[in-house]
Amino acid sequence: ASDVYKRQGPGGLARAARRERMTDVSGDQPPLRLIADADGRDEYPIRDYLTRSGVPFLSIAVPAGSSSAGGVDLAGRRLPLVVLPRGGVLEDPTPEQVASALGWVHPPARSTYDLIIHGAGPAGLSAAVYAASEGLSVAVVERDAVGGQAGFSSLIENYLGFPGGVSGAELAERARRQAVSFGADLVLMRHGVDRTFTDHDVRALLADGSEIHARAALCATGVQWRRLDLPRARDLQGAGIYYGAGTSEASACIGQHVYVVGGANSAGQAAMNLAAHAAHVTVLVRGPSLSSTMSAYLLNRLAVQPNVTILVNTRVVAVDGDEHLQEITLDQAGTATRLPATHLFVCIGGAPNTEWAETTDVRLDTRGFLLTGVDLSPDDLYRWPLKRAPYYLETSVPGVFAAGDVRANSVKRVASAVGEGATAVTLIHRYLAEVTPL
Repeated sequence: ASDVYKRQGPGGLARAARRERMTDVSGDQPPLRLIADADGRDEYPIRDYLTRSGVPFLSIAVPAGSSSAGGVDLAGRRLPLVVLPRGGVLEDPTPEQVASALGWVHPPARSTYDLIIHGAGPAGLSAAVYAASEGLSVAVVERDAVGGQAGFSSLIENYLGFPGGVSGAELAERARRQAVSFGADLVLMRHGVDRTFTDHDVRALLADGSEIHARAALCATGVQWRRLDLPRARDLQGAGIYYGAGTSEASACIGQHVYVVGGANSAGQAAMNLAAHAAHVTVLVRGPSLSSTMSAYLLNRLAVQPNVTILVNTRVVAVDGDEHLQEITLDQAGTATRLPATHLFVCIGGAPNTEWAETTDVRLDTRGFLLTGVDLSPDDLYRWPLKRAPYYLETSVPGVFAAGDVRANSVKRVASAVGEGATAVTLIHRYLAEVTPL
């Protein structure tokens, strides 16, 4: 046990040890097995979730007509199947059902906290570590895999302290362990269906019917990948069209010519990751160059990678296929070209997860990002009740803060999100000192 565990005493040690074992899904047991149709795509959400959660698993493709696979009788069963390391088989499960079977889904430990954090990406996990380590009771509510958009990154090479790089999933898992070791309560695979912020009382109603209260809230809900606005793109998602770096799909690209859409760091990371598996990777860039949108270290890596080609001034204007992607159409300076393609990875930026704000007084910019601090105009603050101005990371509602990619004018980097999460906790302490405890 670490010194952190020891300082918590016997009770804290037991709780921390239980949480630590959450990710040890294999131990001395065989790895989790994912059994699915060889030509099916229904298993993609599970495969993607397990990969982003850092869970080792064995993927087994079942040819048509097979009666068994991976030591499991398939008669009468609905694929995909998840065979758990310690026994038990899940038929056609959702990611939430898999997480629950692995022991990761728990109701909130209490009804009232000092701080509710919405989102377990780098900003939310950073805030959880600093808030919990400083004695605040903290609940982190996350509706998907821990790690947020950073969990899609196969290798982050410019994060401080990791000269050899670190995957987004590994970084998120380290942060999760650190947060729970300090006592943060992670409420995973749950999302808020209603939020109210009144009289220094934050209320969050969760989809499972749980209701929790706090004196302050941090919104670190991040962004979601922007989708291709093309006919058939939605139909082929998970069946040749993937959003993000393709960490879960890279091994299926051996010997293939794959395509990456995008010109920022996420696209560069995806291209480098896929180049280690695919025969060739073509990066499709809408603009005239990558120099203004991608870090120099990635540009240099791509430039010398022999199986990577970069096409600028190029757009994907059509996708096609029956059950799986078979063809893409590119527009290059007005000339359309149809190409065979089985894998298209899309990294074209993110749209903020701020639908929840529509029923609150939290103000957004024209693109839907949360406004905070000096970015709030007098018109945004017409209902601001305090004599002081909002703190740097405080929204238009007192006690409701924002950090990370969801915040307007934030720097879209993992390190920046981590810094904002830590800074938000300092400002939250100031705010809590102003209000009467619940």
